[in-house]
Amino acid sequence: MGERKFKLSMLEYSKVILSKISFDKRLFRKEYKKAFRYLDHDDRAALRHWVRAQWSIIAVT
Repeated sequence: MGERKFKLSMLEYSKVILSKISFDKRLFRKEYKKAFRYLDHDDRAALRHWVRAQWSIIAVT
C-alpha cells in the first residue's frame, strides 16, 4: 500500500495540539506560547481568533 503523507501548516498543527491538550490549562498556555514562536504575524492572529472562538465559554467560567 502507498504511504499517505499529509503536510500540515504550523498553524493547523498548533490547532491539533491545542485541541488535544485543552484539558490542562497550564500545559495549554505553555503550548500556546510555544506556537507563537513559530508562527508569523498573520498566523498568530488566526490562532488567537481560533482559541477565543473555541474556548470563549471556558474562559468565562
